[in-house]
Amino acid sequence: MASEELQAAIDAARAAAEVIHGYYRHNLKVRIKADKSPVTEADVAAEHAIREVLQARFPGHGFYGEETGRHAMQADSIWLVDPIDGTKSFVRETPFFSTQIALMRAGRLVLGVSCASEYGEMAWAEQGGGAFLDGQALHVSNVSELEEAFLSIGNLKALAASSTHWSRFGALVGRLGRLRGYGDFLHYHLLARGQIDAALESDINILDIAALTVIVREAGGSVTDLTGGDIGLETTSILASNGALHAPILAAMRQ
Repeated sequence: MASEELQAAIDAARAAAEVIHGYYRHNLKVRIKADKSPVTEADVAAEHAIREVLQARFPGHGFYGEETGRHAMQADSIWLVDPIDGTKSFVRETPFFSTQIALMRAGRLVLGVSCASEYGEMAWAEQGGGAFLDGQALHVSNVSELEEAFLSIGNLKALAASSTHWSRFGALVGRLGRLRGYGDFLHYHLLARGQIDAALESDINILDIAALTVIVREAGGSVTDLTGGDIGLETTSILASNGALHAPILAAMRQ
């Protein structure tokens, strides 16, 4: 049974989905932010819809949103929100974008909702409660050999900029069973339900992967950054896996 916080996050994601659907494929104006990422009025409106739901039910929680910034970050519990993760896909009218809502308590991610409304699926998880996709329990694969592994990649700019990291990644690719780039929410959903075995990204923001971190962990997987460190507010890279492949992939990236 969902906790009140998880139910609030699910309700907030659904409220955002209604807002997003009203804007999708309507030739929106796009503004470029200082970090060169795009933002539309749909991003802002969806975040306001999310914040309205969450703050009404948990006024003492902090809030860190992609569009409205950080508020009450000293609170023990902080909502982490990206209203449209994959705005570039949204603008180009492809359904590979999602709403990401996570809860961090005392520095640890404890709850996550990943709602890909136009793609047609929602995943959620809460610490100790398992992970679910549209109500069905999720579990990662049991693949343990790199030669059989399916790895999905995304945002490889930082790796490509480093000749050392890029060569290590190239060597890893040569050992894999299959390489794909599903990207954004999709490769984490596939990982959590056992259809791929690992996902690797660099040059990311915590708001992109906070909720997905909880979902993969609760599905039985492992999640760290590419150095093997814990996921936190300053995280800029991620390796998510079925657990069995985590150490071999980290080792390959460190050699």
